[in-house]
Amino acid sequence: MYGRRREYMSWRFLVNPDLCLGCRSCEIACRNEFVHQGGARWRWLKEVEDHSGLHYFLSLSCNHCENPECVRVCPEGTYRKRKDGIVLHDPWRCSGCGKCTHACPFHVPKYSLSSGRVDKCNLCFHRLDKGLPAACVAACPVNALCHLFPNEPDPMDARGSVTGFTNILITKPSIRFIHSSI
Repeated sequence: MYGRRREYMSWRFLVNPDLCLGCRSCEIACRNEFVHQGGARWRWLKEVEDHSGLHYFLSLSCNHCENPECVRVCPEGTYRKRKDGIVLHDPWRCSGCGKCTHACPFHVPKYSLSSGRVDKCNLCFHRLDKGLPAACVAACPVNALCHLFPNEPDPMDARGSVTGFTNILITKPSIRFIHSSI
């Protein structure tokens, strides 16, 4: 739907690589928020070079896809999708089989050697439910990482993919980008 605004019923991340400084505040905030879970690295920064030689950073984590493969392949039923689009994982029900880690095209679910289970970003639903932004969003000093609320239309210049991020049509990731070199 190029050039048209579309309303989504789910939470989405909005990433603006033009603003990102590469400071990794989002990564650190995520790790600090979940320090009780071994300091999981559920958000990471990826440096990208586009076709023109321009370098920029993408702040990435779980995309809380419209059609998440992790939900589909998990034999234990440890994943569920909330009405607001947040894909949750219950690590206590997880057998550690790793099927979700192989099925996710974004390599988001992470296997923990210490727990023998898989876990992933939960979009800080415990914060969102209290009206607070996710830890990664709150930590970004330049607003390069933001939320789009359920029922909030995408900005006119937002896109589903940029160089360095593969927009998988099957899973339909719930992430949007604003980037001048698209």
